[in-house]
Amino acid sequence: MTDIVDQATRSRMMSGIRGKNTKPEMLIRKALHARGFRYRLHAPDLPGKPDLVFPRYKAVLFVHGCFWHGHPGCKHFRLPGTRTDFWASKITANCVRDSKQQHLLIEKGWRVLVIWECATRKLQPEYAENVFNLVCGWLKSDTGSAQLDANGLSPLPCSVTESATTLKVLPPNT
Repeated sequence: MTDIVDQATRSRMMSGIRGKNTKPEMLIRKALHARGFRYRLHAPDLPGKPDLVFPRYKAVLFVHGCFWHGHPGCKHFRLPGTRTDFWASKITANCVRDSKQQHLLIEKGWRVLVIWECATRKLQPEYAENVFNLVCGWLKSDTGSAQLDANGLSPLPCSVTESATTLKVLPPNT
């Protein structure tokens, strides 16, 4: 299957995808700030430059896009039907890098919370409160590292390969 736009248009479209200050990240930042939490942004001195750093709670937050970070089992993540090998390799490398950075942060005594994009999509007011309350509760607790997706809070995968190997079983969009 060929691309429906020319190479220059596709390149322009892809270059417009941001890595910082994304819509899900801004939503989380505004909600936490409104609840009195203060944080550092994209700390260059920490592995992976976490999106939000809470030194007071010794905690960091990453807001991950389901596609770019290969969210296993998420309805928003499917490998594209074209250039599948390229995308599988790229997303697997992202997953491996994410896991290594999370492991380094944990070794340094930081707690890690990964908030997946699907947890912030189409937030209805009553659901949004629940999501923000889960994040606030996690920050104030001494609970270990976790991830938050559309299904709620759960532990982070244990190893680097655990999240990366799930890419091979997901079918491309059809």
